[in-house]
Amino acid sequence: MIDTHAHLYDVHFQEDMPFYLKEIQEAGVTQVWLPNCDLASWADLKKLSVDYPEFVLPMIGLHPTYVKENYREELSALKLELSQTKVVAIGEIGLDYYWDTTFFSQQMDAFNQQCHWALDLDLWVDIHCRKAYEDLIKTLKLPEFKDLGGVIHCFSGDAREAKVLTDLGFYLGIGGVITYKNTTLFQDIKDIPLSRIVLETDAPYLSPVPFRGKPNSPKNIPIIAQKLADLYEVSLEHLVDQTNQNAQQLKAISGY
Repeated sequence: MIDTHAHLYDVHFQEDMPFYLKEIQEAGVTQVWLPNCDLASWADLKKLSVDYPEFVLPMIGLHPTYVKENYREELSALKLELSQTKVVAIGEIGLDYYWDTTFFSQQMDAFNQQCHWALDLDLWVDIHCRKAYEDLIKTLKLPEFKDLGGVIHCFSGDAREAKVLTDLGFYLGIGGVITYKNTTLFQDIKDIPLSRIVLETDAPYLSPVPFRGKPNSPKNIPIIAQKLADLYEVSLEHLVDQTNQNAQQLKAISGY
């Protein structure tokens, strides 16, 4: 199984990286893809990808909640790093209006710029979207982004938004939220074919039941996979094969 989105460079894992990597691999996880947050997180992320090049695949980008007054300087520095490093995707990038909209226009500018990075370099994008699906879809429908593809990480939109985004060629990243008792997530994605779904944990966040409230880990991908298989009424083997195939298609876009 492939975890397409986990913050394995988080301080939680750095306490004993060999131990965590061992238990992740023993759980059947073959790769972990790492989304970046900002320039400060990039050094640890890059080191992991160098130390474990077959297991850890790096992304680079400026997360929307890290877009502040200095976002142009952050983007310039990250773009320089991008010119020197092979990455599987531009991410995690996007729009987040949940906590604060102070930097709304800056978020939009940063998102647009980074989408163009992906197009210029034949990469895909890993998109974070929270309470901003209307603006996200409006942006992705622009003619300049017609060839853009990628993943809507931790999809939290409604059924209409799920269909629009997958019709645009995007995959939906599904993680621990699918196991939560009161979630409506499956009702919103049940008509989306498995050919448009990828697995993720967002570790150390959003642990699945029965580990909710504890630090998440890519080792929990099997729990998410089994829940999805049950909901879609397919075998676990079929679900894993299909989501792995989807992830491999993303890798093929960037030639990683």
